[in-house]
Order: sequence, then structure tokens, then C-alpha cells
Amino acid sequence: MYNKILSLLLIIIFINNNAFSQSSSIIGQNEEYNVITTAVPFLSISSDSRSGAMGDAGVATTPDINSIQYNAAKYAFIENEFGVSISYVPWLRNLVNDINLLHVGGFKKLGEQQTISASLLYFSLGSITFTDNFGSEIMNYTPNEFQLKAAYSRLLTNDLSLSVSLGYVYSNLSGSIGNEYTTYGNAATADIGFFYKKPLEVSGKNTTINLGLSILNIGNKISYSKNNNVRSFLPTTFKLGSSWAINLDDYNTFMFTGEISKLLVPTPPIYYETDAVTPTGDTIFAGEKVIKYGKNSDETSVGSAILTSWYDAPGTLQEDGTRSVLKEEIKEFTWSIGGEYWYSKQFALRAGYFHESMMKGNRQFYTIGLGLKLNTFGIDFSYLIAKKNNPLENTLRFSLLFDFSSKKPVKTN
Repeated sequence: MYNKILSLLLIIIFINNNAFSQSSSIIGQNEEYNVITTAVPFLSISSDSRSGAMGDAGVATTPDINSIQYNAAKYAFIENEFGVSISYVPWLRNLVNDINLLHVGGFKKLGEQQTISASLLYFSLGSITFTDNFGSEIMNYTPNEFQLKAAYSRLLTNDLSLSVSLGYVYSNLSGSIGNEYTTYGNAATADIGFFYKKPLEVSGKNTTINLGLSILNIGNKISYSKNNNVRSFLPTTFKLGSSWAINLDDYNTFMFTGEISKLLVPTPPIYYETDAVTPTGDTIFAGEKVIKYGKNSDETSVGSAILTSWYDAPGTLQEDGTRSVLKEEIKEFTWSIGGEYWYSKQFALRAGYFHESMMKGNRQFYTIGLGLKLNTFGIDFSYLIAKKNNPLENTLRFSLLFDFSSKKPVKTN
């Protein structure tokens, strides 16, 4: 029975990580598939429809209710007094029909310079039937994961803000049904963010340049084994981006944004194959794991990984047989571009594109979306169009927004 449970646990983790990859083979003569995997990858899923419609870009877009997911420092410049949002994402619909992501978040301004915010991100992986070694049903269980997060944002100057977030992650993939091997995983997380906003007049039009930087999901390694002998990194992520908002007149507003992201966790090394001979003359036997290129990450701490993740890749294989660490590190960056158009601050059209290297998962997709705002109530919708066959194809996101204005103007710059 325990072997069945452990196998199921691995399958669930594979399905979860499969959202971020398409193939597990060599994809080119000099392009080796080397995806970075982490625990609780649901933390990297964009749940709100506004960013989901702009290629998942959100670190430097204009402030909104869901800023806590990307860069809570944006809340310091938000115009309204408080707001609440609910977002729902049917996930991996091309594979299964019962995996869903739910996000609930909100913020409250504390005067002109400070804002607090909080969120719940809940991920349900559908119904799983547990069986014993003879195929007899033991129980049905719905694996689930969630993150609770709270953030504090503050203006440092008229143009610059800072945020600090603390969170708790819970991940129960096996149902904790009493076996001696598996258990639920949990971790504490922290985020830090910066946001810079500078109004500029261009050709007689009021425009704003925004810059955003954040590091998300800094936290302890997570384990699903009771003896704690296997621990995995959280998806600690570096994000850097910019946006340009243009007010053409009282009715027409445009915003364009671009963003890059990188996981700050170790890159998997390349190991010698069985029967290979090392430079020291040793022969590799079946089951041995000896690193040929790259670095051993098993004993790497979270703090060290944030630093060494910028140069620890085994390297992209080049035509002359050498390896370029720099080229592989560059491939580990994903990038997003997006645009948004508002008419009369009531109706929005959005579009975007997300790109990830073939070597690192090959997520490449276009996004489109709509937004409607009526007084304090708003609704956003987004749709994902993959370039190739992809389990993310046909992903829908829905967001309900309740945004309340302050009784008197709030100074933001």
C-alpha cells in the first residue's frame, strides 16, 4: 500500500510541475532540456485576470487590488482607500477537469503613506482514489495546497515605495492517511518589493513611467517525508519590469509593460551516465550519481541558492563541445510583454505574450482579456492561447473586484 501511496505522490507532483514544461527529451543538437523544478509551483501561477491577460506581467503595472501577488509595494500608490478581489482559474483543462486555483485578496490604506494587504491562494488538485497493492479502494482524497500572505507597504519618497510580505504555505498531497513515509509540507515565506513612479509630460500628454522589482517566496525548503530526508526549494523568484501609462484625454488611456523573471534556486546538474569513465579514471556504476557539469545543490542553503543561482548552471552545449554557463543562465529568464487600453475608465482591452526558453520548459503563449468597471464593482476576464500543444491551452481566468474610493483625495506623488 505504501508503495502505491508514494507512487501517487510522485505522480501528483509531476502533474503539478507539468504546468511548466512540455517535453522531457533533448530538443536540439545543442539544446538540452534542463528544467528547474521546485516544490509548490502553484505559487508561480498568475491567478488574477488583469495580469493574466498581459502575459502574466504584474511587477511594474499600475497599482491594482491584486498587487500582492507580484509586488505589494505598488499599494503605496493606489488611489482608492480599500478593495477586495476574488479570482478563479480552472487549471490544466487540457489534462484534467477538476484542478482549480482560487485567490482572495484585499488592501486597506492607512493614511497617505502606508497600506496593509492580505491574500489567500488556494490550489485544489482534484479527486484522487487511493488503492492498496491489490487494487482495493482505500479512500478518496482531494490533494490541496494554499498560501496565506500579509504585506505592509510604505512610501519612502514621493516617487519610491517599499513592501515587505510574510506568508505561510501548506501542501498536503498524500492525504496524510497514516502511513509511515509521507506527510504534509509547510513553509514560511517572505517577499520584498520596490516600486518607482514618475509622472512625465510627453508631447503635451500626461504620462507615467513605472519601475518595479520584487523577490517572491523566499522561504525554507519543504519536505513531504516524515524523516525529512528529501527537501525541495520553494519557487523563489526575481522579477524586474517597467511600464508606461499614457493619458491621451479624459476618455482614452494606454499602458504598455515589459517584465523579466528568474527562479533563484539551483539549476539541476548533468550527471555521468552509467559505465562512463571520469577524468580520474573511475567508472560510474548503475545507481551512482556523479556530477559531470554544474554544482551539487543538495546541501545548498536557501540564502546561498539566491546568490549562486545566477551562475550555477551546467552550461549550454556549444558546437565546439564546450559549455557556456552564461548562455544557459540567460535562458533561465522568462519575459513578458503586455498592453492595456481603458475607455472612460470603465471598459478595458488587454493583450500580452509570455516567453520561456525551449531548454527551460517551453512555455510560450499569447493572452487576451477584457475588463469592465462600474463604480465600485469590476470584472476581469482573460484567455490563454498557446503557440504549440500545451496543457495550459484554453486557460481561463475570472476576477471580481470591489474597489472603494476614499472620502478625500489621497496624495500619491
